Amino acid sequence: MSVLLAVTALPCGLLIGLLLGALGGGGSVLAMPALVYLLDQTPHEATAGALVVVAVGAATGLLGHARAGRVRWAAGAAFGALGTAGSYLGTRCSSALAPGVLMAAFAGLMLVVAAMLLIRTERERRSAAGTSSGDGTGPRKGKGKGKGKGKGATGAGSGSGDESAPGHPPREARTHPSPGHPPRTARTHPSPGRRPLRIAATASAVGLLTGFFGVGGGFVVVPALTLVLGLEMPVAIGTSLLVIIINSLTALATRAGTGALDWPLLAGFAACAALGSHLGNRLTTRLRPRTLTTAFASLLTVLALTMAATALPRL
Repeated sequence: MSVLLAVTALPCGLLIGLLLGALGGGGSVLAMPALVYLLDQTPHEATAGALVVVAVGAATGLLGHARAGRVRWAAGAAFGALGTAGSYLGTRCSSALAPGVLMAAFAGLMLVVAAMLLIRTERERRSAAGTSSGDGTGPRKGKGKGKGKGKGATGAGSGSGDESAPGHPPREARTHPSPGHPPRTARTHPSPGRRPLRIAATASAVGLLTGFFGVGGGFVVVPALTLVLGLEMPVAIGTSLLVIIINSLTALATRAGTGALDWPLLAGFAACAALGSHLGNRLTTRLRPRTLTTAFASLLTVLALTMAATALPRL
């Protein structure tokens, strides 16, 4: 490995590890184009090499999240095990594609990842805005002495319009849905019968992406663990790294013997990713995730358009 390649690998590995540690996914998407365009790897070599970088970076980030208690080992291991078949199939399909087709498909994947990250960020922003407006911190009406209809039998009450007073049912009891529309809580959780099927389908899709493109799939795992398993976002980020490790090792085992890898280059790249992942863990509680995600999605969009403009004319 030349000095120029080593110097190039440093910032790329740090950035990928940083994003893996801070966001729990998405950063691995940069590994493959970095290996192709900056480190002179072929697309198939870069797909396999990216798995090494991603696995090392995810393992480093996993240690930090585990020490903080943000990893659900049983759920992550089960999710990763369900994705092994998809990882094997994706690896076999990827090796049969022409390099130009693989790069064009990867550009499309990057656009999808950017869109998913922006959608997730917008949902989190709206959820945070709804929570702040409904947690009692904003201005409240009717905070007087309970005048009007509620002053008869109970008098002035506590002076704050207490909803638990006689004649005033709890807030939950007064939310009557319109005919034909179930309560909101009934739509926010999947039925127990569908949950195993959704978990298996999502895990298989993540494994397929890992084997096909050499990515960890954390941009799919994190929202899946949040929505399907009900994990909180910090815990979903930590658990997703365990899933990424399992899928990456499965895809690497499938590719064993199919071609030689530049191990010195990958070792340096992976070491930088590990350092970046460690820093990303520390930045999780200091940076605004929405700002980081938006900037990363913008970077992905620019890179995807550049890759598409380069790969499509060669098809």
